[in-house]
Amino acid sequence: MCPKRHPGMGKITLLPYADAPVSVDAALLMPHPVLTQCVVPYPENVATVFAPLASAPWSFFLDSSATVSPQGRYSMLVTAPRRRLWQEAGRLWIADGDGPARRSALSLWEALRDSVMRLPDAASLPAELPFAGGALGYLSYDFGLAGQGIPQPPTQSLSEAAFGIYDTALLVDHHGRKAWLCAPEDRMVQALAEWQPRLARATVYSPDPSFQVRGPVQPLWNRSDYAAAFGRVQDYIRAGDCYQVNLAQPFAVPHAGSPWSLYQRLRTVNPAPFSAYLSLPQGAVLSFSPERLLRVQKDRLQVRPIKGTRPRLEDRQEDQRMAQALLASPKDRAENVMIVDLLRNDLGRVAATGSVQVPQLCALESYVHVHHLVSVVEARLAPGQDALSALEACFPGGSITGAPKRRAMEIIAELEVGARGLYCGSIGYLDQRGSLDMNIAIRSMTAVQGDLRFWAGGGIVADSDPDAEYQETLDKVAVFHRELAALAGEG
Repeated sequence: MCPKRHPGMGKITLLPYADAPVSVDAALLMPHPVLTQCVVPYPENVATVFAPLASAPWSFFLDSSATVSPQGRYSMLVTAPRRRLWQEAGRLWIADGDGPARRSALSLWEALRDSVMRLPDAASLPAELPFAGGALGYLSYDFGLAGQGIPQPPTQSLSEAAFGIYDTALLVDHHGRKAWLCAPEDRMVQALAEWQPRLARATVYSPDPSFQVRGPVQPLWNRSDYAAAFGRVQDYIRAGDCYQVNLAQPFAVPHAGSPWSLYQRLRTVNPAPFSAYLSLPQGAVLSFSPERLLRVQKDRLQVRPIKGTRPRLEDRQEDQRMAQALLASPKDRAENVMIVDLLRNDLGRVAATGSVQVPQLCALESYVHVHHLVSVVEARLAPGQDALSALEACFPGGSITGAPKRRAMEIIAELEVGARGLYCGSIGYLDQRGSLDMNIAIRSMTAVQGDLRFWAGGGIVADSDPDAEYQETLDKVAVFHRELAALAGEG
């Protein structure tokens, strides 16, 4: 067994990162556990492993939906964090284990630095290990508004940001068909006893009959509302305030029962490489994102902005024509290039001089329901910078705000109905080696107190057409509308 030093097991000694800023809250300093990893059986359907945890608050599932794309390789499952951090109304709260919450004077960035230590020698770890203990959670778009000094609309009931600090995790490599359990050395036997029954569960998804959709999906804007906001964006563009604004509209539907059943259903028909299910005290987050905000591995940075969308068609030849039309579209290419320039600037704030590059520009990537134009921007971290400083520089993502970013965000706050909440925020992890991978929370839902909400948007530029842009928002979440309508009919 792994606790007796199985060959599949290694040791990770966690030490404070020497260059990290000095904490102003000594209570955040934590013991440095010795972590181990143990090879466990590969689960054919990793969602069934998470199912027993889906209703437990602070149980998080970063779900690559198996082998959808080269970007979607690993899944991570965690529960019972040793520390919880969340921000509400600009105030940071921290709780250890199941203990009481205490108010902290730190920023979230400072608290994450103090809670998630880096290894001084990441090379000593197995290269295949994607996560070595650390933080999993999310930043809402509203958290990004506060960071830009922009007044926030009335928020929904999820926290502005929430992260758990985990030293036990199930890690699944869908490309290599391997799995590991990572846990503190002195708790590995207990962790195996808890996780092995979950790994032995049946691999067939069975719907939860308690989940019900209790009405039709309702747009919170009608078409004329969207057209009016579109017109105001065009006015701002003509006035020179901005070049592009990502305008989004929300949808709502009442529901009852656990949204985990809905997540399992949607992940089978709409797989995406940066999916996630987060169980929180206030509700749940369901994300089927195709877009990466930022990845940091050692000193390498990567962002993958998406701009340009067309629906997939059943007829193969028509589908190919749709894809080629997207590739040939001057408007979509211009949108994408604008955002690439914005992200080059964002990365340039923390990158080594001359290291920012664009190895992929406006390439076609096809998913189950849509075609996208995707670019890749890469850079190398400058001395004295780290993964969190890079995330702070890039958040929120330029592809879901516009250019210039701050002015676009001001216009969005003025024109959209209510707060975006989690939508266009970011979900992912920061591990104790300084590795980070965060998505952009598009194609995402929140389920809070019987209210299920999701959003869809698109970039508006000078030559955008209102009817085409409105239709694009519907195309992006067509699968949500279809599956929710089917469930309403079943009910």
